Order: sequence, then structure tokens, then C-alpha cells
Amino acid sequence: QVRLVESGGGLVQAGGSLRLSCVASGSILSTNDMGWYRQGPGQQRELVASITRSGSTNYADSVKGRFNISRVNAKNTVYLQMNSLKPEDTAVYYCNADLWTSRGRSPYWGQGTQVTVSS
Repeated sequence: QVRLVESGGGLVQAGGSLRLSCVASGSILSTNDMGWYRQGPGQQRELVASITRSGSTNYADSVKGRFNISRVNAKNTVYLQMNSLKPEDTAVYYCNADLWTSRGRSPYWGQGTQVTVSS
């Protein structure tokens, strides 16, 4: 069974920083793109940042210059360093990974971690 487990969320004041981590575990043959999404109250889930296996990154305009995504392929782990946080960054953050397993290739999601930024 494949699992994605996020950690690192919490409450922080505006201007502060948080680092999210996501570890994929289970019968994983290969990890392709990994990324972070978020869903704020009453909003649709949106892409925050993604990273390919080779390290190419993509960011939402709203987080460019403030957030940094990275990964360690050998550990099936992806990170999201969030700096200069704003109240509008408040959301549940979800990890996503495109994985090859014995059942084939599929996207997987974590359970989400809450990030709350106070003004």
C-alpha cells in the first residue's frame, strides 16, 4: 500500500516561515513529478509548486520568490520551504506524487496539513 504523509504545518505569524515535508512509502517502483497543492476555505484546490524527477520546478505566481520546492529522490521525499508567509497562504496543503507501483502509474495524494498564517 502506498502512502504519502505530510508534516510541518502549523500556525505562524505573517512574515514567518514553515517547511513542509512529504514522504512517499510503500511498494514504489519509481517517483515522477511531485508537488504541493493547497485549498483555502471556500476555495478550489490549486497548484502551489511542482518538481520533476530531474529537478525542474514550477510555481504559482502567488508564491514565486517566497516558496521553494525541493526533493530527495532516494528518500521519495519532497519539501516545500515557505518564507514571507502571508495570511492569504492559509490553507490545507496537500502533497501529490505521480508514482509507478506494481499496479501501474497513478497519482497519489497525502491527507493534508493545515497551514495558518495570522496577521
